[in-house]
Amino acid sequence: MGGQPRKALLIDTAFKLFNERGYHAAGIDLILRESGVSKATLYKHFRSKDELILAVLRQRHEQIILMLRETLMRSEDETVRVLAVFDTLDAWFQSNDFYGCYFIKASAEYTFSGEAIHDYAAWHKESVKHLLKEFIPDRSPTKRDSLAESLLLIMDGAIVGAHMRGDRRAAEKGKEIAAALLAQ
Repeated sequence: MGGQPRKALLIDTAFKLFNERGYHAAGIDLILRESGVSKATLYKHFRSKDELILAVLRQRHEQIILMLRETLMRSEDETVRVLAVFDTLDAWFQSNDFYGCYFIKASAEYTFSGEAIHDYAAWHKESVKHLLKEFIPDRSPTKRDSLAESLLLIMDGAIVGAHMRGDRRAAEKGKEIAAALLAQ
């Protein structure tokens, strides 16, 4: 097996374990055991666990931005487009691999601004906000920015509600709030 497949295997294994257990709880030894990759190979690709976490977050960021962009482009109706992100959230909440948000978890476990993992998680949320802003219909730039910020807050609240309280209807409730906000 060449270098790239092992690197991808490490990222995929860490991706799964970080999702299920969190970043601190999923240690290097567990990742190595689950992936079957040697410690030397791990450190050939990543100088530290933090670098592996950042690789996982980059992969997840790319997946989420692609998924949201595809969701936002599906409908001709601009309002339906924006609200469709809550349908995507709902599908995720109903899936067997929903353990909360990688980025919310990362900022909770790496709490200090200036830490690469915390800062990447914050940057991801800003990226989602900017993507939402692109698709908000017929508003001034200031109003679009404010609405995008509010939509992100509703989305994050739905994620936390679904994860912490087991509220599998959180996306549906968030969609109702977002629809009322967009109708103003």
